[in-house]
Amino acid sequence: MNQTGQRNNLFPLVIVGTMFFAIGFALGINSYLIPLLNKALQISSGQSYLVITATFSAFLIFGYPASLVIGKIGYKRTMALSFLMFAFGFYLYIPSAKLGSLPLFLFASFISGMGNAFLQASVNPYITILGPIESAAKRMSIMGIANKLAWPISPLFLSLVISKSVKDVQLTDINLPFYIIIGVFILLGILAFLSPLPEVKAAGEEGGIAEDCPYAANKKSIWEFPHLILGGVTLFLYVGVETVSLGTLVDYATSINLPNPDLYAWIAPIGMVIGYICGVIFIPKYLSQAKALLICAIIAIIGSLMVVMVTESVSIWFISLMALGCSLMWPALWPLAIADLGRFTKAGSSLLVIAIVGGAVIPTIYGFLKDAFGAQNAYWIALPCFLFILYYAISGHKIRKYA
Repeated sequence: MNQTGQRNNLFPLVIVGTMFFAIGFALGINSYLIPLLNKALQISSGQSYLVITATFSAFLIFGYPASLVIGKIGYKRTMALSFLMFAFGFYLYIPSAKLGSLPLFLFASFISGMGNAFLQASVNPYITILGPIESAAKRMSIMGIANKLAWPISPLFLSLVISKSVKDVQLTDINLPFYIIIGVFILLGILAFLSPLPEVKAAGEEGGIAEDCPYAANKKSIWEFPHLILGGVTLFLYVGVETVSLGTLVDYATSINLPNPDLYAWIAPIGMVIGYICGVIFIPKYLSQAKALLICAIIAIIGSLMVVMVTESVSIWFISLMALGCSLMWPALWPLAIADLGRFTKAGSSLLVIAIVGGAVIPTIYGFLKDAFGAQNAYWIALPCFLFILYYAISGHKIRKYA
């Protein structure tokens, strides 16, 4: 990309970066709610992790409809709409707390997840096709820094406004911080609607498919792209284990009786930000997206083994190594999976958004494994997931069907 193109894309990068921050902030709320609901409602760990299930299950239901909405009203208006969905979901947490109702908490998390699904369906393909595909992981790494720094900020924000340790918080104490969050997200929706974001299209989206994307020219549906299907499975597993590494820290620290468990929310995001900075520096000049995925998978495998093999008080620190491994998986996976899709780019992106439902499945399994085998042993769930990601990095992303 030339310098003029870089300057033209700078403002959209800043705007979309703010939206990636909002995604991380919204998801980070769950890491505060899990131990809170566990204590306040006197439910099991598996039941408290259902808030993550509710949040991410929305991706399964709304991943494809979100792509249809984008096709009708464009990326920018869909981004604005998603913030209104977020605000409504956050509002529902207030009566949920007043009634002490787990089902209502789950419904609120689902509505928040719906907003997240629409926003993710907009910003991820947008940032991928905003510039050259070979440098997409670099742009995604920049977005990842904004996203992952936001995860620990939400529990920290809730703790600061409530001014109590999570062990001492009552459900109704969350009202004030959520009113503030609602106001901020409504403002972000207005700013998204008014912002001069350009509409972008992938090569081959609007005709000229044989010329712009020969591989997609004779394809009839997204199911004829094996690298996309395998990419969806890989993304499903990746989002699940990343959510485990980011969303379980406060609960794990609480479970093993570490002091000030709220502060441990920073361990995983710091590891991920270090990885993202490496992505910005090394991709694509020194490191291909596939090679970055391979290296990260190996790091994550080592980290997951260390988490379950050392003593509890030390093991929590190795979650940062798992997170470091996760860091470049999203930036590398997304462009590898949607490469060569041509006119199927939006549909392929919606499939990947649906795959984010892995964030509902894997952490919920972790929660019930924790009830059955203890918090540390529950982290064994990460190992097979990282091994499949390693396979995709080595050969899965190369598979093409030409017949």
